[in-house]
Amino acid sequence: MNNLSNNIKHLRTLKSLTQEQFAKDLKVSRSRISSYEENRAIPPIDFLIELSEYFNISMDILIKNDLTSATETSFIKLNNQRILFPITIDQKDEDLIEIIPMEASAGYLRGYSDPEYIEHLSKIKLPFLPTGTHRAFPIKGDSMLPVKSGSYIVARFIDDVRNVKNGKTYIVLTLNDGIVYKRVYNKIEEHQMLLLASDNKKYDPYYVPIDEVLELWEFTCSINTQEYDEHELKISSIANMLTELGVELKELQKSFN
Repeated sequence: MNNLSNNIKHLRTLKSLTQEQFAKDLKVSRSRISSYEENRAIPPIDFLIELSEYFNISMDILIKNDLTSATETSFIKLNNQRILFPITIDQKDEDLIEIIPMEASAGYLRGYSDPEYIEHLSKIKLPFLPTGTHRAFPIKGDSMLPVKSGSYIVARFIDDVRNVKNGKTYIVLTLNDGIVYKRVYNKIEEHQMLLLASDNKKYDPYYVPIDEVLELWEFTCSINTQEYDEHELKISSIANMLTELGVELKELQKSFN
């Protein structure tokens, strides 16, 4: 139960509470808090429930996870409970995902091949992603429902457009349309084109010549903001979105691909 004892102390410290203040909040003695933090005693189940409610963190995370490197921004609020979110800023600048801000997505068409533009983008790390180069793109409109406008698609770079897998979803950077998120079909052999289709059937599919395809990124997961309207998302990067709004991360590989 080392994780638990360390977690109690760390979470108390995040709240800037002394043991005495913390004990008063929980209506127990300071010595009892001390015994838990020093791993001299194991809290009973009823007290674990109180701790879970006090910190708004699930009991499972409180007991099993090492939270000692977590900050307030390491958690998201989902419903009425905070959940440890598996995003960290990589101080070694390794395997980072660049975030294309919603308000600057139009500029990506001009800057996608400019190393200086890419270098100045906000960056995060999602440790559960498969190998490959990933980037996070903002989604506008309702053509790919249930992915809501304002959500982000995290996608893996595909270096050869001919490797498109029919029916999979991709971020496609095109010469005329900029960033689009569509279900893609390979029509290169017949027409030297890709067929881009929306999941929302009110939008007609259309062809894009492969020489107009500037980049292709295969869907890995989405970061959804289902409880927010697009006009509420006025922040400059997804890093701030995660910190300030609280979003629900869902892996949608099975449902979309």
